[in-house]
Amino acid sequence: MDIEYWWLLALPLFFALGWMAARIDIKHLLSESRALPMSYFKGLNFLLNEQQDKAIEAFIEVVKVDPQTIELHFALGSLFRRRGEVERAIRMHQNLVERPDLVQEQKLQALFELAQDYLKAGLLDRAEELFLKLEGTAHAEAALKFLLEIYEQEKDWPKAIGIAEKLETVTGRSHQKEIANFCCELAGSEIMHSRPEAARPYLSEALAHHRLCVRANMVLGDLELAANRYAAAIEAWKRIESQNPAYLALVAERLLTAFKQWGRAEEGLNLLRGYLGKYPSLDLLNTVFQGTLEQHGAEPAYHLVRDELRRNPTLLGLDKLLEAQLLDAPIERRRDLELIKDLVHQHTRGLAMYKCDNCGFRARQFYWHCPACAAWETYAPRRTEEKGLPV
Repeated sequence: MDIEYWWLLALPLFFALGWMAARIDIKHLLSESRALPMSYFKGLNFLLNEQQDKAIEAFIEVVKVDPQTIELHFALGSLFRRRGEVERAIRMHQNLVERPDLVQEQKLQALFELAQDYLKAGLLDRAEELFLKLEGTAHAEAALKFLLEIYEQEKDWPKAIGIAEKLETVTGRSHQKEIANFCCELAGSEIMHSRPEAARPYLSEALAHHRLCVRANMVLGDLELAANRYAAAIEAWKRIESQNPAYLALVAERLLTAFKQWGRAEEGLNLLRGYLGKYPSLDLLNTVFQGTLEQHGAEPAYHLVRDELRRNPTLLGLDKLLEAQLLDAPIERRRDLELIKDLVHQHTRGLAMYKCDNCGFRARQFYWHCPACAAWETYAPRRTEEKGLPV
């Protein structure tokens, strides 16, 4: 019972202490707000109303009145950079870096902001230098991501691989797909400089990092075909089926070419027909259609397209069917068919595109590295109209 009486006596005391603390906090807050210039509140109001120009002017007035407002300097610099006024952002952040009164955390924040300014201005060497200084700090992860962006822009693939491996350690997230693509880029560079044998180790490295790297097997097949090793080229491309069969459409024409040069055109055509039956694709259909037309004539080619259109009806398939009909059409029907085909073709031009799954950018050619958002392997190897077809 004594304990209960003690609490009853203590409650008013606790209430009084809490009321006094709240009063002190409110007084402190009011005194701080009175110390701020009116321009500060005007700037906030302009920002809330999305009037950035007026907000910047108001904040500049605050900085002139009170140069010690560090956080406001940071906010202004970021606003300048977002608006594209990079020179003003650089000056703002350089002034902060040079200030002797900044604590270490603020100094690092200023360096990080200045590095972003340099990156935005295209001064990649200066940005790289500052981002490297941030290794081991609270900004390390973000700095590594920016460094990776820089090395990709500069096509410095060895450095990009090193940074991607560091990012894996820092974030715990796999970057093996990106590293495999960097290895493929190195292989492509060797091939461009007429050093095909020097490209092979990079392709092996790509597959070691990411066993599902379709691109490595595609390039390896190209190397074997260039050396007239037809069986090895075909085997490299056939391995794509176990990695991702949707990509077979991208190598269908190469496969048929290798079989033709090997003297086994019919065997190649049968292989592609089998792929078309299991993994329907407009690019596969086009290759099989052309091969059938060359080896067996117009009528079998027409029947192939007609049967495929019945199985997977698409406008792009209809366009191909009309092309097949035109091959054998009598003169009196040819003009009507050409008119229909032109109309369908105009409508399907926008459908025969590849689309980035990350940003939605569309292109007529397939990309491993999206030119819009710079993501790797975000293009599906299928045209936009056939995204719903079974694989």
